[in-house]
Amino acid sequence: MTNPSHPHVLDRLLMESGGVEAMVARDSPGHRILTEQEREVSLQATLASRPAGDVWLFAYGSLIWNPTIHHAEKRVGTLHDWHRSFCLSVTAGRGSPSQPGLVLALDHGGSCTGVAYRLELQLAESELRMLWRREMVSGAYIPRWLPVTDVAGNQFGYALAFTIDHTGQQYAGDLCESEIVRRLSLAAGALGSAADYLFHTCEGLRQSGIDDGELEQLACQVRRCQQGQ
Repeated sequence: MTNPSHPHVLDRLLMESGGVEAMVARDSPGHRILTEQEREVSLQATLASRPAGDVWLFAYGSLIWNPTIHHAEKRVGTLHDWHRSFCLSVTAGRGSPSQPGLVLALDHGGSCTGVAYRLELQLAESELRMLWRREMVSGAYIPRWLPVTDVAGNQFGYALAFTIDHTGQQYAGDLCESEIVRRLSLAAGALGSAADYLFHTCEGLRQSGIDDGELEQLACQVRRCQQGQ
């Protein structure tokens, strides 16, 4: 496995070259990876179901601080009936088979404020195809078009959001808080540590003017755990 102290940079070059799939195949043998054809079928089905209007992408985790896609506009937006949750178990990237990590997904209930990116219509399909190489390696997410509202509560469009697949093997929505803290404190992989993923997300939210007290509290617990407190 790549030394987590010298992690890969998750950028367009890595995605275009098939590096994300190769990383998962190398670091997590036996992990099922979607074929190119399966990803394309998923993308085309998602595009076919797109509501009329602008193409928006909703970011709630690493897409906030490392979007990797070209976008024409960025604004704060909120999804209702969904919340960000460390419910996706990973054994590559931010974890390993011996020490699985956790990353964020959208799960049912509550609400989630994040960053909405508007894509140019003529570039939307190619940019989303790039995104599928990043987010749909294993099919752990279900892409959905969800209504997104501004800070005043007014809907300004439908945004593509990656929600967790409850039937998938990577779903980890039943973990207790102490286990979530433990995993985030210890896990690391070729893209870096699970803790850094959390810390970067907190910083990205703060820089976007978004207050997520629960995530900040989780970050404090992880730091204390790392310090042996």
